[in-house]
Amino acid sequence: MNALFVQDVANQFNNYLLLGYFVMWLMGVIYVSTLFVRQRNLKADIRLMQQILQDDE
Repeated sequence: MNALFVQDVANQFNNYLLLGYFVMWLMGVIYVSTLFVRQRNLKADIRLMQQILQDDE
């Protein structure tokens, strides 16, 4: 009976470990996605500023 309890605890730990890996992976994907969106927006801002400067000349 004691071995069965230890196995249940180990299985529960594995579930938490997998959940932790999934959460960290998800956070990484969200972070990289936000960096991509911010870079795209900055490039659009730079193009707009260049267009405004060309129109002023």
